[in-house]
Amino acid sequence: MRKWLSTSIILTMLVAMLAACGGGNSNNGASGGSNKLVVYTPNSEAMLNALIPSFEKQTGITVELVSAGSGELIKRIQSEKANPYADVLFGGAFALYNDNADLFEEYVSVNDKDLLEGHENKSGIMTPVVSDGSVLLVNTNLAGDIEINGYEDLLNPALKGKIAMADPANSSSAFAQLTNMLKAMGGDYTSEAGWDYVAKLLENIDGKIAGSSSKAHKSVADGEYVVALTYEDPAVSYVKDGAPVKVVFPKEGAVFLDAGTGLVKGAKNQENAKKFIDYLISKEGQDAIGQQTTNRPLRADAAISDFMTPIDQIKVIQEDVAYVAENKPSIVERYTDLFTQIAK
Repeated sequence: MRKWLSTSIILTMLVAMLAACGGGNSNNGASGGSNKLVVYTPNSEAMLNALIPSFEKQTGITVELVSAGSGELIKRIQSEKANPYADVLFGGAFALYNDNADLFEEYVSVNDKDLLEGHENKSGIMTPVVSDGSVLLVNTNLAGDIEINGYEDLLNPALKGKIAMADPANSSSAFAQLTNMLKAMGGDYTSEAGWDYVAKLLENIDGKIAGSSSKAHKSVADGEYVVALTYEDPAVSYVKDGAPVKVVFPKEGAVFLDAGTGLVKGAKNQENAKKFIDYLISKEGQDAIGQQTTNRPLRADAAISDFMTPIDQIKVIQEDVAYVAENKPSIVERYTDLFTQIAK
């Protein structure tokens, strides 16, 4: 009996010592003992399928995905701030991270140096992963002989009432188109030349604003409208799927805005999150994006598919991201006032 009690006490002491030394921290990525990663993401199934299985195979880390809209996910991260469930947010534009900087840890990947110039992690909290450009989607069956190569062409009276655009007050891609127009047609966001162009375009749109960004591009693919102001990802998808459409990058210049990823502050699996961020902008990760999705990778050496237009064939103009993020309310207000006046 004494021998049994002695053995039992020794075993109990060993268990206590293991617990004290961190034997129960299997979810603590910072100590390297975890094989788990929780990713919150608004990204498409195609994007996730191109990246997640390969990352899991390469690292042995098991990824748990929580998919929802970016706004909903940010609210969830905020509500979980005291005890984070997410390790990383994968998706969302600069403004999303900038406006919620207190929710993210600073982390600059070792692969950041390989990103295209102007697309590096300058904020410390958001690593750019892909870039999406403002484009025109043209139904080639309906356009006929109408030349549509840029914004100026959208003022053609033959297109009156045949242009699809969402509301910049409610659609991030429509807002990106608005600021793209202002920069391309006026040089900055306050010039009268840029706003005069927007007024003329609204006259030609003839009050027909789409209920959402998806309705705008879908209406062109379905043959309801001749041209849509939209963004590259869904537009290229229609081309890839054989729809009677073509993607036009405005001859006056197209803005490309980055979507990225960030490490959640206080994440339980931080080291795994860093590995994931590193993978997303590695050569392997960026090649997968360029060849298996209709998103544009951000490494200069990334391979892209034939259905993507090489960036050196596009006139690219730069968005003043910080200015636009700070002044979005006033830009939207001016647009709304202008639309209301024209719609009367």
